[in-house]
This record gives sequence, structure tokens and C-alpha cells, in this order.
Amino acid sequence: MTLPVALSGSDVIGQAKTGTGKTLGFGLPLLERVTVPADVEAGRATPEKLTEAPQALVVVPTRELCQQVTNDLLTAGKVRNVRVLAIYGGRAYEPQVEALKKGVDIVVGTPGRLLDLAGQKKLDLSHVRSLVLDEADEMLDLGFLPDVEKIMKMLPPKRQTMLFSATMPGAVIGLARKYMAQPTHISATSPDDEGATVANITQHVFRAHNMDKPELVSRILQADGRGLAMIFCRTKRTAADIAEQLEKRGFASGAVHGDLGQGAREQALRAFRNGKVDVLVCTDVAARGIDVEGVTHVINYQSPEDEKTYLHRVGRTGRAGAKGIAVTLVDWDDIPRWKLINKALDLPFDEPEETYSTSAHLYEILSIPAGTKGILPRADRTRAGLRAEEVEDLGETGGRGRRSAPAAAAPAVVEERAPRTPRQRRRTRGGASVSADEATAVSQAPADTATAEAPAEPRTPRRRRRTRSAEAVVETVEAPVPAPAAEPEAPKAPRRRTRAAKTAEAVTEAPATAEAEAAPAKAPRRRTRAAAAVDTAEVQVPAPATEADAPKAPRRRTRTAKTAEAVTEAPATAEAEAVTEAPATAEAEAAPAKAPRRRTRAAAAVDTAEVQVPAPATEPDAPKAPRRRTRTAKTAEAVTEAPATAEAAPAKAPRRRTRAAAAQPES
Repeated sequence: MTLPVALSGSDVIGQAKTGTGKTLGFGLPLLERVTVPADVEAGRATPEKLTEAPQALVVVPTRELCQQVTNDLLTAGKVRNVRVLAIYGGRAYEPQVEALKKGVDIVVGTPGRLLDLAGQKKLDLSHVRSLVLDEADEMLDLGFLPDVEKIMKMLPPKRQTMLFSATMPGAVIGLARKYMAQPTHISATSPDDEGATVANITQHVFRAHNMDKPELVSRILQADGRGLAMIFCRTKRTAADIAEQLEKRGFASGAVHGDLGQGAREQALRAFRNGKVDVLVCTDVAARGIDVEGVTHVINYQSPEDEKTYLHRVGRTGRAGAKGIAVTLVDWDDIPRWKLINKALDLPFDEPEETYSTSAHLYEILSIPAGTKGILPRADRTRAGLRAEEVEDLGETGGRGRRSAPAAAAPAVVEERAPRTPRQRRRTRGGASVSADEATAVSQAPADTATAEAPAEPRTPRRRRRTRSAEAVVETVEAPVPAPAAEPEAPKAPRRRTRAAKTAEAVTEAPATAEAEAAPAKAPRRRTRAAAAVDTAEVQVPAPATEADAPKAPRRRTRTAKTAEAVTEAPATAEAEAVTEAPATAEAEAAPAKAPRRRTRAAAAVDTAEVQVPAPATEPDAPKAPRRRTRTAKTAEAVTEAPATAEAAPAKAPRRRTRAAAAQPES
């Protein structure tokens, strides 16, 4: 019905059921209307009509349909030597651009890549005389309608336009009225067909639980007389999951969905056409126009979105007069959607029967042998599988290392990169980086030699933390640089000193005697701050007896300093002299037991400093006291500078008794 109208050059809207031959309905008129060199030789056309630019354009919604239409046109135009080129995404640009430069008669492509190449001035559409929109309703559903309109604006105004689809929604009719001139609407139906579906297809609809569907599908695939089968899913994740589960159960399965690369999608379709895979799990990208001979079963694993999708899915079987079986599994959640589809197509499956993998009616209706389980027996695993089909290198856009040429040069690249970043170059020696040659020599040298030649690290040791105790300060300062015994000068004190360190330094710089070394063992356990300062100054740090004059006291004096000064200036007696010189008698040894046990932090620091860091007896001069002095340091310094004579012994308390003087009679 289409051929005479299309060959005359009129615009055509062709509507027919799936599997009735729409591809050749518009393909043969295109092949006949293009001008090839054979027409010039036969005298049917003038040489001026020959051109290297495309003369016909076919726009399809999916890549798989683009490839199939291209193959059909190449087969039909082989006698006339018509050049047909497929342009779609997922492939490299370079081969398509080179083919366009050599010359093409018919271009079949998807809207995205066509617009891309046309925008780059690589595709010339100014000589197109025929335009075909295949599966126009699907392009509308996928959102390609704006792109299709852009492509139509690039074409010459005088052209032939043909639309072909199994369904014609209102938007497609509106597009036809806008861009077509007096189109002829042709609807092809068979006399024995009483509905939208083909009569050769036997349809079954079951209500199945989602968790039982994999087992149910595995048993349906083992039905008698089952050839190739296609399983349709609504989502890409479900399609990948079902394909993997079927492969584990022993079936030769492949997957086609949008998450796969173009090479993997074409690999699965080729394996399915060649018989290496007998189960193809796919989404709706393979529901349009895919024509594979020998498909006997179509299973809708999930309910389709609408009636048009259902028609296209079911139409993959029962093509060109063959018979097929379509099984639809409807979950409980999809019952409302299925009722709308059933009403729109006028099907007798308004209430699907509840079915499980062990239901008896399932075995009877689909001719499944009794005792069939969900795992394919090893004796029936005769297919080669998806891995037997090689993946074609398409030079996919966005991929790295997929071409054969870079893959062959990969080892050379690795060999060049190896010496660039050697691991030995990261080694260091004493904080400085070591070159690769030195690092290699050191690594190959014996352990003893490397240890002997390795220089000492100039960095200071990690133990440099100064604590509040005088012991930690002295150890960390003197440990790295020990001074010899005969060295007259002591190391300088650190700039920033703690309270305990300053007190220890003031006491350490005073001259030491035999009586001072023995005094800390007799110190009382509990003493007040003022008493501890007086006792420490009197007993542990006696001033030389030959000193005639004492320096003046500091102008600003604390309460403790005043008390200590008053005590040191009191007249001395024989009793006080005995206390000052601290004779080692029984009375002196027993005296500390009567003192309180509680001591202050400053007194503890002074005692610790006296025991652990005694000053050398031969040291003539002590360094000056620090400018910034603590309360305890000032008290000790004032007491130390006082003359230690027999008359200066602090035995008697002053007339005005203070807290420090109150504690004096006990000692």
C-alpha cells in the first residue's frame, strides 16, 4: 500500500502493527529515488545530480534500531551499490567523519549525533530530498521532538517527508501537519486481526510475587519448543540483576540496557542473533524495531508503562507470519497500571490469575515438563554464551585505552615511565635528600659499613620537653651536651624558665657545704611557705663568714621577705650560732619530726634542686639572678645575701610576732 504513494514523491504517514515490514515500506522508495553512478551510466540521470552529500535522511530513536535499519538498507541496496552510513552516539567521531568526506547516499542516525555533526559543519544536509521519521512516537516520548524540529529546519523546504510508527499519538499528528504537505495517511491491517496486537501471538498474564519471579522465569524458559527468548524489564538495574541470576542458573544470557557501553550492547545483540545467547534481558531500548529471527517467547518481567510499550514489547515475537508466546508477570503493586493497559487494548485479562513457580496451571498452559526446577540441567547447557562473542572496538567516546593501537604501545609507555620516579629517590639522610646513585650505593653496601659511614644526625633529640620539676629540666638540658668535670663554667639557663626551674637555679648557684648536703634529709614534712623559706635559707645556704658588708634589701619586699630580713638582723647568741651551723647532734636530728607534713610547691622544688644538682664547692662566682624573679626566689636571694656571722643567727623571734615567727620556736 505504501510503495506506489512513496515512489511518486508524496508525503506519507504509515501506521501498521509491529512485524509487518515498515522498514522496507520506506526503505525501497529511498533506494529507488537516490541518484547513483549506475543511473548516470544507464542514462536515467544527468551527471549534475551526482553529489557526495547525503540525499536521504532516516531519523530513528535508538542506537540498536539505527544499526538494524542500516543493515537492512545495505542488504536491499547492494545491487545498485548505494552507500549507507549509520551515525549514532557511543562510537568515535573520526570514522564517521571520514565516511562523510568520502561520500554517502543515505544517512541513518539518532538525533543527538546528527545535530552534533551538523553543528560542526561535518554533515551537509542541504542536498537531502527525502526525510523519514521511524518510530516517531518513541522520539516524542524520549524528548527528541525539539531536536527533530532543529534537524527539519536544516533541510531544504522542498523534500519528501514520511512518518512511520505502530502508534500515532496526537503530538505526532501535530508535527506532521506542521512539516508535511498534504500527507497520505495509510493504516495497514489484516482482515483477521481484531485488535491492536497480532493474532499469531498467544498472550498470558499472571499475577506473580516479586521474590518468586526469578524462579518462575527460570521454569518458563525450560518450556517445550522454546527458542530464543527476550525478557523486558522496566529499570536498568533490574535488567542487569536478572541477567546475572540467569547466568548463575545455567542459562546463556546477555543484557542490553543504557548503563552498558555501546560495544557491550552490540556484543549482546550479535551473540543473540548468532545463537550463542538464547536469552536476552533488556530494557525498552530494545523494544523498538528489533527484528531477530527465531524469537518464540517474550516475557514482561515487570509491567510496561503504557499500552504502546506493551505492543512494542510483545511485537518482538510473532513477526513475519511466525507464531509466538508473550507472558506478562504483574506484581500486586502494578495491578492498577495493568488494568489501564488491559482496558486500552481491550484484552481479556482484567484480573490476572495468581501464579507461583509451583502452580500446576503454569506447567499446563506453557507446556513445562513436570519436575522442572529453577536451574538448567548441565545436559541442556549447549550454548556458547556471551563470552564467545568478541567485543568490537568502537572507539567509544570517553573511554581510555580501548583502541588497539594504544594498547599495543602500552608496554613501551610503561618502560619509559619506570625510571622517571624511582623509589630510592625518596630516601633522606640527615634531613637532606639523597640522589638515586647514592641511595643505590647505600642500599647495596653492607650494614656495618653503612652504619659506620652514616654521619650523626645534627638534629636535637626528641626529649626536649621541659616539665615543672627541676629534675626534668636539668636532664633534658645537660643530657645532649654533657660538660666535663674540670669545666669551670656551667651552661647557660634557658631563656624561658618555669617557676620551679628558676627557684632551683637560684639555690644551685649558692656555695655548697657538707652541712647543706645533709640538711634536706632532716627537713620537716609539713611546713608553711614563710617557714620553709627561712629554714631553707638558714640551713642550706649559709653565707661565707668572711663577708663584711651585706647588700641592701630590695625596695619592694613581700611579707615573707620582710619577715626573713627581720629574723636575720636579730642579735645572735650561742644557741642561735649552734642552729645556724647545724651541728649533727641528737637534738638536731630529732627536730624535724615536730614540723607539719604539708609542704608548698616552691619548697619542694628547692629541696629537689638541692639534692639533685649540687653546686661545685670550687666555683668562685655565681651568675647573676634573673631579672624577673618569683616570690620564693626573691626570699631566698634576700636571705642568701645576708651576713652569716655569729651575731646574725636568727635564733630569737622579733618583738612583733608574725605567722612565720610563730612557727620558729618549734624548730
